[in-house]
Amino acid sequence: MDYIVFEIGIAVLLVALAGLLASKLRFSVVPFYILAGMAVGPHAPVFGIVDFRFIQSAELIEFMGKIGVIFLLFYLGLEFSVGRLVKAGRSIALGGTIYIGINFTLGLLYGLLTGFDLKEILVIAGITTISSSAIVAKVLVDLKRTANPETEMILGIIMFEDVFLAVYLSVLSGLLLSGATSVGGILLSAAIALGYMLLILIIGRKAVPLLNRVLNIQSNEIFMCVIFAALFLIAGFSETIHVAEAIGALLVGLVLAETSHMHRIEKIILPFRDFFGALFFFSFGLTIDPLSLGGNAVWLAIGAVIITMIGNYSAGMLAGKTANLSPQASSNVGLTIMSRGEFSIIVANLGAAGALSGILQPFAAIYVLILAILGPLLTKESKFIYKGVARVFRWNKQTKKS
Repeated sequence: MDYIVFEIGIAVLLVALAGLLASKLRFSVVPFYILAGMAVGPHAPVFGIVDFRFIQSAELIEFMGKIGVIFLLFYLGLEFSVGRLVKAGRSIALGGTIYIGINFTLGLLYGLLTGFDLKEILVIAGITTISSSAIVAKVLVDLKRTANPETEMILGIIMFEDVFLAVYLSVLSGLLLSGATSVGGILLSAAIALGYMLLILIIGRKAVPLLNRVLNIQSNEIFMCVIFAALFLIAGFSETIHVAEAIGALLVGLVLAETSHMHRIEKIILPFRDFFGALFFFSFGLTIDPLSLGGNAVWLAIGAVIITMIGNYSAGMLAGKTANLSPQASSNVGLTIMSRGEFSIIVANLGAAGALSGILQPFAAIYVLILAILGPLLTKESKFIYKGVARVFRWNKQTKKS
């Protein structure tokens, strides 16, 4: 029999229970949603009509999770603005280059030192370089840091990462799946991704007066349909030209943040962001089978986590310094984008499709899980962490002297 609606009900109940537990313990809800998803899935038991394997509804839950990422990034864009992003363009490009350069280089060195072959080293570097835009967005919103001075750098790095990811996936898929890759194709992919983002931002900013008139709709129902149509069309079209749909959603939010209807859009979008966002993290947990985690993959992942934490924090400090941010704001950059998630899993799956070492997927799962839990916790305690680091490196004394 078809119990798909019942299974969705069970999934939402588990998400609600995980959220209540997180609230009681005063922790970030993200790790609890992920752990709730890990606790069930294909390895879970069946009790009559209560099927914790979610076989019938797995694809639907995954799709609802994808919608959650779109709403999370759209809302984050609404909290920001194109104007601020454009003004910070040079510092963002420099900061993004520093961030990618440090983390990618450390990933290559780690893969080399642990004895992997070239193709596997490239996969490991890809897994450890790209942060999770969904988790970063959730943390910024939950901690009410969208108006912080470092947020434009964080958003800029997320977008910079997406251009890098578009290029890197083109290179990696060529090497792993076809045995070759075209330099012209790589350059074209990078140009399309970057040009598309700039085009949306420039046209969107010019079209603000027109958008103000078009969106002057009294009916909330029609207003919501128009906003959702724009959001899903642009996010979906972005995916067709190899720009992540989440980045497309972020761009739509950045454009609409310039309009006089921003607060109305924000009010309508909030419940969708919270509900579907929670389902994303649950669906992400469903993809991780705890029974497959163990052995050498654990130690490999722990080593990668330590290197990522050092590299990420250093990159955040340097990127923030280039943008003339304070040491504490720069520290927040490195801590906020610490989480790894959906993009790391995509790169790991590409390695599996290329018939590389079987350890790569469990390694990626453990690595992502640890940083998906640690990232929000480190961000929440960023003030305490900064004080400790500043005391060790005597930054406060240096500031007073200067």
